[in-house]
Amino acid sequence: MITIIDYGMGNLRSVQKACEKLGFETRISADAEEIATAEKLILPGVGAFRDAISHLHEQGFVEPIKRHIESNKPFLGICLGLQLLFDRSYEDGEYEGLGIIPGEVVRFPAQPGLKVPHMGWNKLDLKQETPLLNEIPTEAHFYFVHSYFVVPEDPSVIVATSEHGEEFCAVIRRGQLFATQFHPEKSQRVGLKLLDNFGKL
Repeated sequence: MITIIDYGMGNLRSVQKACEKLGFETRISADAEEIATAEKLILPGVGAFRDAISHLHEQGFVEPIKRHIESNKPFLGICLGLQLLFDRSYEDGEYEGLGIIPGEVVRFPAQPGLKVPHMGWNKLDLKQETPLLNEIPTEAHFYFVHSYFVVPEDPSVIVATSEHGEEFCAVIRRGQLFATQFHPEKSQRVGLKLLDNFGKL
């Protein structure tokens, strides 16, 4: 069973539909107890970091998420769900994140001709093998929509990078914790393959 965390933000239905299309039993849950006992968790996210971290605290989801990850059960963060794992974000101020992965969330610096937010299909530069990207071609492109990106303190958690004016972190892994800056549920066949790999962990 894959549990998708409903904290009021994110492409919940599209992530659920993608997982169900692959044959996985999936539920969307706003129940802290269900999240605490989940086999596999997905934390999706679209919107502002400040609002998202506030909702996670208000709904009592922070401790269940941390315990799930500490137990080394499969966890997937998507887009804002990646950024929330870090110590702090500088999106419209400075806000504390979940503090699970040391590092920061920063905005793409202004550069002539560089559009922010970064929207569109980008190729990954694989830094290390990971089960999340099993059988996905090295030339595969994934769909991104973001103005901010994560900067991990420990580069060993970086699985893949991409480029938009500069190289940025696109996928992280620590144990059974995985997170992507792109949206697998919007990335067509290769995105479905990534979700299939996660569901089979």
